[in-house]
Amino acid sequence: MPIYEQIATCAEQYSRWKRLALDAQTLPAMKECLEKAMFWMELQSSFVALWSVERTMGNDPSAKRKLIVAKSNLSRKLADYAQKTLDELNWRR
Repeated sequence: MPIYEQIATCAEQYSRWKRLALDAQTLPAMKECLEKAMFWMELQSSFVALWSVERTMGNDPSAKRKLIVAKSNLSRKLADYAQKTLDELNWRR
């Protein structure tokens, strides 16, 4: 997935969780939604930073290696988030 699509996905998810937080009826529900909104905002900021570095220093071999490592770390963070979400869904059954 191209980085601009990842940025757009993060923005959509942030907006969704922020809206759910504002609509929440209880403080615990609001807190949970805000935590998820903040996760997506942080991830979006990271992708924007990577995109900026890629645009300015993308031809530098050492920068390319660091970009790959950074993207890998973000992918791992997304995988951890997905696993946590699946665990929450299984717990609620």
